[in-house]
Amino acid sequence: MIHVETAIERPWQGGDWDALADRAHRAIEASAHGEIAILATTAEVSVRYTSDQEVQTLNRSYRQKDKPTNVLSFPMIQPDLLDTLDLGEENGEALLGDIVLAHGVCAAEAEERGISLEQHATHLIVHGTLHLLGYDHLEDREAEAMEAIEIDALAALGLADPYLIRED
Repeated sequence: MIHVETAIERPWQGGDWDALADRAHRAIEASAHGEIAILATTAEVSVRYTSDQEVQTLNRSYRQKDKPTNVLSFPMIQPDLLDTLDLGEENGEALLGDIVLAHGVCAAEAEERGISLEQHATHLIVHGTLHLLGYDHLEDREAEAMEAIEIDALAALGLADPYLIRED
């Protein structure tokens, strides 16, 4: 089970970030690939919604890319050690990692795609969580596997495939 802690620097008009992040994680567990998020202990994920400037600083420091990006993931546990977690962790929880979303980038991408900020942020939290669980998209095969999980998780919430090209 994944427990979510949120930190909001940029409020979302009328939105509930705690509920959105929790919903994204429940969607992973409810998807056809739900076994990937079932850990022997409760894992905590920190989700921070902040400025593009802060994300650019983090991206520059950790990835040597001097630009903001929509989401960054910072795993705290090596993926090959996830199955060794047990209830012996402090307070019965292990910190899986941090997910950081850039307000401006996320809002602009949502608008460009013609979807709500809530829908796009949900996708990015699912995407970021998969990175924390050891998934990546550097090679085509990895990308296809990761995208399939994202599509299934979002479908569990009644959300559209984020990889379909929108035709106007």
